[in-house]
Amino acid sequence: MPDEKPLMGTGSESERMSVELSSRRTGMSFQRTRMSADRTLMSVIRTSLSLIGFGFTIYQVFQKLHDSQVLKSSESARHFGIALVLLGVAMLVSGIGYHCFFMVGLRKERQALKAQGLVHAESHFPVSLTLLVALLLLIIGLLAIASMVFDSGPFG
Repeated sequence: MPDEKPLMGTGSESERMSVELSSRRTGMSFQRTRMSADRTLMSVIRTSLSLIGFGFTIYQVFQKLHDSQVLKSSESARHFGIALVLLGVAMLVSGIGYHCFFMVGLRKERQALKAQGLVHAESHFPVSLTLLVALLLLIIGLLAIASMVFDSGPFG
């Protein structure tokens, strides 16, 4: 399809207007799709944050009960807490990966439509604030795992 000419400038005035309006709607649909991808990543962040928070809390509560000799052993609860944190981090990694993969595909699709003349407004996709928050939460989750496994670190 490289031989195709851009659609702008061909046909009658009403056809050009129709193509122009369609082009604008298509451009806006890319923005809506991008915002939808951010909302999906926010859902992943909420779920991951809950898993990481609950896991770390369970780990800490049972560790403190064991340290104060209220419980003889807290190993199973500690392992459960670590498992929840690991699950939260794994979910966050997969959500970040999916988001990045999706956004690269969306950018490629927009470039292809721009090359065909179907979208003419240039839209810069800035780095998503949601993605930055997800990366920061990932770092915090990894630090929490290190703190739990090695009994040291910023959360120990």
